[in-house]
Amino acid sequence: MIDLDALRAAQLQTEPFDFLVAPDVLRAGVLPRVNADYPPIETAANHALENLTGGPAFDSLMEELQGPELASALGDIFHMDLVGLPTTVTVRKFCERTDGNIHTDHRSKILTVLVYFNESWEHEDGQLRMLRSGDDIENYAAQVPPLGGTLLAFRRTDHSWHGHTRFVGERRMVQVNYLDQSPIAVAAQRISRFGTHFMKNVLGMR
Repeated sequence: MIDLDALRAAQLQTEPFDFLVAPDVLRAGVLPRVNADYPPIETAANHALENLTGGPAFDSLMEELQGPELASALGDIFHMDLVGLPTTVTVRKFCERTDGNIHTDHRSKILTVLVYFNESWEHEDGQLRMLRSGDDIENYAAQVPPLGGTLLAFRRTDHSWHGHTRFVGERRMVQVNYLDQSPIAVAAQRISRFGTHFMKNVLGMR
């Protein structure tokens, strides 16, 4: 379902941090099949894959996204040994007004991979920006429309700032994170993710 040659053809950018944007990494016909099998999600939050039920096409793609072939291809591009590392996978369907704040990812993550599933994108807002600083959403090196079939990957650093301008509505995305192998790092990342989910969806802190 994933076209690894399309991924390998993408150029690694090194400023302001290591990232790549690979359009059309899903083979022909995959996007509508996966969208038809997308899990039923009603809230604007990142949902852990293990808590969702998708259809066969969606499940098959999730297996590939966590498989050794993709890990090997990404590892070759970023000069990292990713095969065998633990991963977390979260799935999203909607954006809300509090999303998109400038941030770097949790320290337990060493590489973040985003795959988009929107059939089209006609909005200026909601496009992820690779930023040169942590305090200016307009100072960006690249802006990535969340078009279906686009894969965005970046190396997590203390300056891997990213975010997007405010968007409210449907914005389908799956995020795969390769994690530091230490159990403490894995536990810390999951606790952090749970805390964010708890505050936004249980306590209503949006």
